[in-house]
Amino acid sequence: MLDFSTLALFSVACLALTATPGPDMLLIASRSATQGKGSGFATLAGIQAGTYCHALAAALGLSQLFLAVPVAYDAVRYAGAAYLLFLAWKAFRSPGTSLVTTIGLPRYSIVTVFRQGLLTNLLNPKMALFVLALFPQFVRPEAGSVALQIMLLATVLNAIGLAVNGAVIVTASRLRRAVIGQSRWPQYFLGTVFGGLAAKLAFDSGR
Repeated sequence: MLDFSTLALFSVACLALTATPGPDMLLIASRSATQGKGSGFATLAGIQAGTYCHALAAALGLSQLFLAVPVAYDAVRYAGAAYLLFLAWKAFRSPGTSLVTTIGLPRYSIVTVFRQGLLTNLLNPKMALFVLALFPQFVRPEAGSVALQIMLLATVLNAIGLAVNGAVIVTASRLRRAVIGQSRWPQYFLGTVFGGLAAKLAFDSGR
């Protein structure tokens, strides 16, 4: 298995990456601010399940398909953008929230929010390429099964992501109690986040 120094170096890299605000953190924060802590953690769980899927694909060599076949990369990218636009449309059409009746109660079920986080991550081919680019730098073939090493690295990444994004979730959910009232601004905010992520995914084609 991987030695302590390799895991420590990888952990530092993961901490630098997860602490930098990005699409995942924005999605998690917006869910927490508009629907509460439970939905924030469910979104994070979905995203982290997607990370394991990308890691497994990298272990099996499937992620290299995006490098070899540009059309496959673009197909997944546009599918992801379309899904995010659908979520944005649903958010804009949903009714307003009430401070009295919805505090602590997610608008969507935990399973639904988890699934949205999972699909958002899976339909982002940049995540697959990120795993493919970063993980092999810390894999040591002489240390045993490469697939097991990759899944171990994914676990380390998710553990650090849980610590960093857990703080974001708690903070954002507390802000929710202070600002949400009888209005539709939370839906507009969430819809804008989904729409922005869709535009970024659709038009940012660099690999």
